[in-house]
Amino acid sequence: MKARITLHRDFSIGETDKRLYGSFIEHLGRAVYTGIYEAGHPQADSAGFRDDVAQLIKELDVTVVRYPGGNFVSGYNWEDGVGPLQNRPQRLNLSWNAKESNHFGTNEFAAWTKKINAEMMMAVNLGTRGAEAAGNLVEYCNFKSGSFYSDLRRSHGAEEPHGIKLWCLGNEMDGPWQICSRTAYEYGRVAAEAAKIMKWTDPSIELVACGSSFAGMPTFGDWEITVLDHVYDHVDYISLHTYFANRENDIPNFLGRSLEMDKFIKTVAGICDLVKLKKKSKKTINLSFDEWNVWYHSNEADKKIEKWQEAPPLLEDIYTMADALAAGCMLITLLKNADRVKIACLAQLVNVIAPIMTEENGRAWRQTIFYPFKQASVYGRGTVLCCPVTTNTYDSKEFSGIPYLEAVAVHNYMKNEIVIFAVSRNLNEAINLEADIAGFNVTEIIEHSVLCNKDLNASNSSLEEKVQPAVQQGGKLEKNTLIASIPPASWNMIRLKSAA
Repeated sequence: MKARITLHRDFSIGETDKRLYGSFIEHLGRAVYTGIYEAGHPQADSAGFRDDVAQLIKELDVTVVRYPGGNFVSGYNWEDGVGPLQNRPQRLNLSWNAKESNHFGTNEFAAWTKKINAEMMMAVNLGTRGAEAAGNLVEYCNFKSGSFYSDLRRSHGAEEPHGIKLWCLGNEMDGPWQICSRTAYEYGRVAAEAAKIMKWTDPSIELVACGSSFAGMPTFGDWEITVLDHVYDHVDYISLHTYFANRENDIPNFLGRSLEMDKFIKTVAGICDLVKLKKKSKKTINLSFDEWNVWYHSNEADKKIEKWQEAPPLLEDIYTMADALAAGCMLITLLKNADRVKIACLAQLVNVIAPIMTEENGRAWRQTIFYPFKQASVYGRGTVLCCPVTTNTYDSKEFSGIPYLEAVAVHNYMKNEIVIFAVSRNLNEAINLEADIAGFNVTEIIEHSVLCNKDLNASNSSLEEKVQPAVQQGGKLEKNTLIASIPPASWNMIRLKSAA
């Protein structure tokens, strides 16, 4: 099978925002406790943060982390997670039927994000609480001194403000599973008032309004229009969430789901522009895809978990080679929409539907989805190029016209590199790729890295990484064309060196 792509420096989609490579930590399962934070672990630092986990996160080059939820935030009193540990109350985490010690809170999160060199993305509770509590949290985190909440922070040992610039106005407020879910009108009103107070407290912050929880919500579209009608003048982004599953073990259909993700993005961007036109506004609302991943392996196991434990093993999907391909397609889709998607968070980061797993008092290790994210994050910075793909297509149970090759390219002009990311959806035969690179003076192939395993159900563990990248040989440059072989069912990264 053949595929052809064409790249030229004069035809681009947009610049990658570094926050496209974000992730997410929620008080859910073992994401926090025995995940990023485990006092007494052999590799824990003096604050209780696991150094082994921090090193893997740095390897991923995660740029921003969303916290503390997720569903958890809609019942969270942020005051419970600050001050002396012995004074923090143990609460019921109603979102996940667990107990919450509150030993990890806002100041711990701020210290931990510094350790991993990431930006903070803080969510406020617009479920059981509202505008006043949201404004108080901004004051606590960002006001220097001389006010009640800023001085309270200083009394808690955080002398300097945290300077959190990115804030989420609640989480999935359209979902009936959410604590104190709201109609679009109800949410739009409270979000607008919270936004006003928060920006009056710190005018430098950026705000993300809740979009629909996923594209299949019955109110999708109407929700965005109504909410944006209320908040357009006050916010900077609207959120999108999506998770993909392969419950029927139909891999061709599973790998086609990224087409659905692309349609979701373009539809929401169109709605934002419709409201912009209606309001005669000069401001463009961009998109925050702040939850995305594969999620289905742990669904049945989660039903058997005893309620009201502390840090129970919830949502602990063990990912396969096929899942890595799906995640790769999702990453490519985000890059293809870099002109509008400025923030994205792989949900989540550790243990809970995550690229990193840990053992309590034991090892940390990389899941299969770790590698596509790492390579995109480390090398996918710069200008995203228009990358038309000519190849054969196939139809699946739910989708038609699925290209066998999914691909995108990024021009890193600071390093004089062009990086091609590609997923082969062909499960049986290699794809002979020809890339027209006449728009660049390419001098060499730096590397062709391939992630594949003939067993698409292969997974990694703390004892063995069955799925990890390997070097692919045989690629060559012929005049203005790159020729490379793309193995069946594989994630690929091809780095090319160009003259300045």
